[in-house]
Amino acid sequence: MTFEKLVPNVFYVDINDGLKFFIDCLNFTITHDEIKSKNPFCVLEKDGLRINLFQNAALANEHYPEFRLVTKNIVEVYEKVSTSHPEFLHPNLNVITLRPWTAKEFALKDRQVGVIIQEW
Repeated sequence: MTFEKLVPNVFYVDINDGLKFFIDCLNFTITHDEIKSKNPFCVLEKDGLRINLFQNAALANEHYPEFRLVTKNIVEVYEKVSTSHPEFLHPNLNVITLRPWTAKEFALKDRQVGVIIQEW
């Protein structure tokens, strides 16, 4: 059995919050757009990664996903994000930190999602 990609579904009360976080802050691009439909939805992609964003208040209130984005240039990512969108830095891990498992990490969060940026 072989898998090629993991694609998380992320639910927002207001999909525009997710667009600000993933597009404006993390530079993802919309590759499928149903944002103006009755049930707003879009697909975001960057560097071979894909995330499905949905506007659904009931599911957004049930789920608070957290996932990791692994990079080979954490300093560059941190400098960009901390300069352009410091409001998304997680208060518990708001600087690049060498973790006991030897990865460098910092964390981001918006109203619905937690993202750990990691470099091994």
